Amino acid sequence: MSAFRAYRIFEENGNSAGRFVELSLDDLDPGEVVIQAQYSSVNFKDALAATGAGKVIRRFPCVGGVDVSGVVASSTDARFKVGDEVLVTGYDMGVAHDGGYAEYVRVAADWVVALPQGLSLFDAMALGTAGFTAALAIHRLEQNELSPDKGKVIVTGATGGVGSLAINMLAQLGYHVVALTGKDTEHEFLKSIGANEILPRREIDFASARPLEKAQWAGALDAVGGDTLAWLARTMQQGGAIASFGNAAGVELHTTVFPFILRGVKLLGVDSAATEMPLRKQIWQRLAGELRPQALAQIAHTVPFARLPEVFSKMLHGETRGRTVVEIVAKP
Repeated sequence: MSAFRAYRIFEENGNSAGRFVELSLDDLDPGEVVIQAQYSSVNFKDALAATGAGKVIRRFPCVGGVDVSGVVASSTDARFKVGDEVLVTGYDMGVAHDGGYAEYVRVAADWVVALPQGLSLFDAMALGTAGFTAALAIHRLEQNELSPDKGKVIVTGATGGVGSLAINMLAQLGYHVVALTGKDTEHEFLKSIGANEILPRREIDFASARPLEKAQWAGALDAVGGDTLAWLARTMQQGGAIASFGNAAGVELHTTVFPFILRGVKLLGVDSAATEMPLRKQIWQRLAGELRPQALAQIAHTVPFARLPEVFSKMLHGETRGRTVVEIVAKP
């Protein structure tokens, strides 16, 4: 196989720096399955890794990208054969194992998911880690007794990849969805994908010292963390549940025990990268079925591989909306 393009991240003078390089299969980490990539995506984690804004990369150099979809080019594992359409999200991809920002990707067979019927390779990356995280969060909330009749569900980081997909999924399931956002220009977009109400961040006193506030939410999906997560904890209804999967506003959580011992609030951690394969397959089947976002075309947009680096800074500065799909192999 001839050389192919990849976006590899290096450590230079103590900082992370990514650039396009030419690689061969011999340069990639080992694995039983080689995938000819068609699409990848840009998640917040990818932006942190590529820019060094977060200490995400655990080994240098490393091809970036925590997601990929494509066609099996070769396999030494009987579960996959040449020509199979597959996807991979999470695990160590793009942080400690060469990831999806390459024309060819080699991974462990145990990480590979056969593309579910009902999804295209593009759909798989329009969803990607963000869609998988949103669906997994909803699944975990449902396991903890959340249902549409219990009350309102709030989604923070509403214009981001996970938030926008979660809003659309929740709306399809019949939930009353409240979108929390700091972007006043995006209210119409959020309503168009299923938000029943918009709550501007400027209207909230996140610094309040009260241990409990007016109970408002039966469920919450939080991509932000920090003071936002603390505020969610003190405004949940009796028996409400919060799915926590992000730290855009900080990693520390300053709260009291009162939401948990006086209202029975449940704080659920959502780790999409390490989800075991039986549940992973179940969630992807739901994403191909009743959780497939009807507004996926509105939420996702495509950039060519060559423009990938432009996305990272925009995402970190809150200048992106929804999902960014990276077209690795150009259409004929």
